[in-house]
Amino acid sequence: MSIATRKGDDGTTGLMYNKRVSKSNPRIVAIGTVDELNAAIGMARASNGAGFIGDNLLIIQKDLVTLMGEMATLPEDLERYRRDGFQIVSPELTLKLDNLVADIEGQGISYRGWATPGANSAAGALDVARTVCRRAERAIQSLRETGEIQNPELIVFLNRLSDVLWLMARWMETRAGLA
Repeated sequence: MSIATRKGDDGTTGLMYNKRVSKSNPRIVAIGTVDELNAAIGMARASNGAGFIGDNLLIIQKDLVTLMGEMATLPEDLERYRRDGFQIVSPELTLKLDNLVADIEGQGISYRGWATPGANSAAGALDVARTVCRRAERAIQSLRETGEIQNPELIVFLNRLSDVLWLMARWMETRAGLA
């Protein structure tokens, strides 16, 4: 089986359960933005390597796959999605981020220079990921406002994630002696 299925040649793309929508559909735009966020976090992880930041970013990337799966499921198919054993974004996922916020804040970070990203490439990559996260949050909020997305935890998770990414950038700057 080839990755080039040609099914999208007509300008549509697939959702869960063989549903197809236009590639310009706001749901697809939001999913694409979360995919971009996942890639930006991957770049930040590559810039930071293994260790405290890199290991936590990998966990976050896996949770973003959960978020994208839920978003790729239309509201009328969500019950089936859960019955099929797929996870949705829950307060437990957000709690992991809350715990990470507390952990980072407890390590003593500096906020000096916070308004000018890019003190080093590792922190800059985290700040790029943070801004993409905020864009994803806005795209999903638009879907919530129209009733396309019903799980409010998606916004809570992304809001907390942007806080985590901001704190991680400050953590990197502090550890490098740049803040």
